[in-house]
Amino acid sequence: MTPDDQDLIRRRQRQRSIVMAVLLAALVILIFAISLTRIREALQ
Repeated sequence: MTPDDQDLIRRRQRQRSIVMAVLLAALVILIFAISLTRIREALQ
C-alpha cells in the first residue's frame, strides 16, 4: 500500500467518523426534545 492510499483511507475513515458523530448528536437532541415535551405534557 502506498502512502497516498493510506492517506485516502484515513480521510475516508475521518469523514465517516464525523458523519456518525453528527448523526449520534442529532439522535440525542431528538430524544431530549421528545422527553422535554412529554414532561411538559405530564405537568399540565
